[in-house]
Amino acid sequence: MSEITMQRHISKLTSETLAIVLAGGRGSRLKALTDWRAKPAVPFGGKFRIIDFPLSNCINAGIRHISVLTQYKSHSLQRHLQRGWGFLSGQFGEFVEVLPAQQRTGEGWYEGTADAIYQNLDIMRHYNFGYVLVLAGDHIYKMDYGKMIAAHAATGADITVGCIPVTLKEATDFGVMDIDADNRVTEFAEKPANPKAMVDDPSKALASMGIYVFSAEYLRNRLIDDAKDKSSSHDFGKDIIPDAIKNANIFAFPFINGNTGGPGYWRDVGTIDAYWDANINLAEIQPDLDMYDQNWPIWTHQEQLPPAKFAFDDEERRGMAVDTMVSGGCLITGSTVRHSVLFSNVRIHSFSEVTDSVILPDVEIRRGCRITRCVIDKGAVIPEGTVIGEDPVEDAKRFYVSEGGIVLVTPDMLGQSLHAV
Repeated sequence: MSEITMQRHISKLTSETLAIVLAGGRGSRLKALTDWRAKPAVPFGGKFRIIDFPLSNCINAGIRHISVLTQYKSHSLQRHLQRGWGFLSGQFGEFVEVLPAQQRTGEGWYEGTADAIYQNLDIMRHYNFGYVLVLAGDHIYKMDYGKMIAAHAATGADITVGCIPVTLKEATDFGVMDIDADNRVTEFAEKPANPKAMVDDPSKALASMGIYVFSAEYLRNRLIDDAKDKSSSHDFGKDIIPDAIKNANIFAFPFINGNTGGPGYWRDVGTIDAYWDANINLAEIQPDLDMYDQNWPIWTHQEQLPPAKFAFDDEERRGMAVDTMVSGGCLITGSTVRHSVLFSNVRIHSFSEVTDSVILPDVEIRRGCRITRCVIDKGAVIPEGTVIGEDPVEDAKRFYVSEGGIVLVTPDMLGQSLHAV
């Protein structure tokens, strides 16, 4: 048995599990970065999309039956799934399928996370799996879902909720739970104004990761009942979980060390500051997320690109990058890049300087530019001599400046209406 297999909890339980990835949200806190794409389709880490992380977790855990529910501006997401996730074998019953909002049960679109699955109950019933793993499609992390499913079966739970400690300030954006000594969930509040602190760490609260394992029959029955409730918002965090505490077995599954043998890492990159920070951290000598872990690889669409190239070696015109991730197809000609992440096909012309920045695919930075603490969206062309990130007052006149001082630049802000995805 290989070292890779030994570190994964693959079992008959994972083969009996249907994973449902909720990928229909816009992610409005990412501002203009999601004007033309759903949040799960946002590029991350040089060559990936956010949704690649939960999907890779499924594949690495032996879960080969995956439904992705889409809604908001899903074209680029669907295209990515078709190109990068079509390698599963249909003749063995494996699949990554896209289920767009299509008014299967009425006249409305998906009205909440629970309603999204309810509208596809006929498809779920057709597969007849014993367990359903519900995932958010917009978080960055590594996790062996097999261990969580095994814990769910061992406790005889109706619902198992993945959980992680977060600061009390952060907890206002999450579902917060309280548990007993056996990890049974006794309280659950969605985005509380005053989160309940953990008993063993008053500075933190126990937050839901948006990861749920359901016994399939229980989930079907519960969604049918919820659909009949006119007062419900048809959401797992707001309705399904809090109500189920009264009459169901709900257990918490702690996210410890990533459950993959590596350090615990889980990020909601839902704001420009969080998105920039998570990407820039990858350029560190020892980043919090190990992208070079061969035991738990991240899968994605592999675009055919030439290697990155650095040109010119004159004193005033040297093509170089330091403490930087540089993806395939990039051309750095006579310019300097420091502590940044360059996605595919980025072109940086001579006499420019890029520092502490996240440059998405197909961006062109022309001569004599200075770019500092920026996120530049796909396809943008930065005019010659442009300076961004040094004067927040001037930057705010043309671009979006975050609370943390990160400047978001999109083609539309530059008057380049590319409608890039």
